[in-house]
Amino acid sequence: MNYANLFYIALKAIRSNKLRSFLTMLGMIIGVSSVITMLAIGQGSKRSIKEQISEMGSNMIMIRPGGGMRGGVRQSSSDMQTLKPEDYTAIISECPHVAACTPQVNSSGQIVFGANNAPGTIYGVNEQYLDIRRYKIAEGSIFTEHDVKTAAKVAVVGKTVVTNLFPGGEDPIGKVFRFNKIPMTIVGVLESKGTNSMGMDQDDVILAPYTTVQKRLLSITYFQSLTASATSEAESDKAIAEIHSVLRRNHKIAAGGTDDYEIRSQEELLSTMSQTTDMMTILLACIAGISLLVGGIGIMNIMFVSVTERTKEIGLRMSIGAKERHIMLQFLIEAIMISITGGVLGVILGLVASWIVGAVVGWPVYVQLWSVVLAFAVCTVAGIFFGWYPAQKAARLDPIEAIRYE
Repeated sequence: MNYANLFYIALKAIRSNKLRSFLTMLGMIIGVSSVITMLAIGQGSKRSIKEQISEMGSNMIMIRPGGGMRGGVRQSSSDMQTLKPEDYTAIISECPHVAACTPQVNSSGQIVFGANNAPGTIYGVNEQYLDIRRYKIAEGSIFTEHDVKTAAKVAVVGKTVVTNLFPGGEDPIGKVFRFNKIPMTIVGVLESKGTNSMGMDQDDVILAPYTTVQKRLLSITYFQSLTASATSEAESDKAIAEIHSVLRRNHKIAAGGTDDYEIRSQEELLSTMSQTTDMMTILLACIAGISLLVGGIGIMNIMFVSVTERTKEIGLRMSIGAKERHIMLQFLIEAIMISITGGVLGVILGLVASWIVGAVVGWPVYVQLWSVVLAFAVCTVAGIFFGWYPAQKAARLDPIEAIRYE
């Protein structure tokens, strides 16, 4: 008995029970398509988060005051005043791996222009903030270094602010709005960046010289935070080490002492978000993989039924010279053909389902080749694993007893 004949016999057995074979495949089809779709959703979410973090500046470094003791009472970081102008000056002059740095202070209040008003937050920064956060000017220009030195009452606004203050579509450049009774002249409008991965509107922003916010709105001399960018994403660790060295020296922190500031990089945020999305992806894939297990059990069940139904046929084949390995291969090939066919149909259905999720539902999806190969490989292995025992049982039947079986 040659191997081509074994394939023919297995194919004939499948074709003679089309509905039963299809229902057996259905578990594999659903399992493979579910795994591919779930992995596509997970990978799509991961890529979307990574892209949005990169848009914020993949080499961005955030420096904030740390919690500390004041008068015997532990203070929150927002109450601490540890970041001073001399820290900013030292960072830009002594840290070669820091490409740009800006102080940051902010104040919340009501924005008013004529009869239109909206709540908002004004961020005090310098002109390098746009490069750090990868904002671009759509109209007008950014305020200048001279505006920072003179604490000029000028501002650059996002598209959401423009929509709220100028619903009639007026040109905002040169217009004067009030922020907590302080008049501010609009000198530029930012390009739209939309909503980020945390659901925050990145266009609902007002940028002004940090000296203006410090002196005219908050009446403070310290910074609420510093935002910097490394010369490249690969140099972020070196830049952070340099900043640590400068701040520990400026703040007179002894060796082994606790820092009174915190430094966070986008790489840390990206790593945390990636771990979360990877965990969710694995969870979704495991849930979807249960249907592959169910499909494999279905194959085993049907193969047992097939062995029972064809017991006499097995006996006849063995009586005319078929060996155990031929009988075992006959049923094993049948199980593999069912699982492979189900796997192929499952891959097609998974790709179609992923496209529907992306195009119709609007979720970010990304189908990777390894996810398709993995799902198909698991499906094939499941067919071999669950088809092996019924095939072995068929091969070990006693020919005489098999021929007598009714």
